[in-house]
Amino acid sequence: MTKLKIEGMSCQHCVKAVDTALADVPGVDRVVAVRLDEGEAEVEGSADTNALIAAVEEEGYEARVA
Repeated sequence: MTKLKIEGMSCQHCVKAVDTALADVPGVDRVVAVRLDEGEAEVEGSADTNALIAAVEEEGYEARVA
């Protein structure tokens, strides 16, 4: 499982945007959770971490490995 720290989310629309972006990355089996209150996302699968971060950043948020 990969856990990311996400900065810049402020509402449920942000959560949905991050969830959708992560789900579209090749190798993602499942987006376990995107938590607004903790600013975190958890993903299962074999996706490249840099690809996950890039997908989140393309949506306008900052991401790093937690």
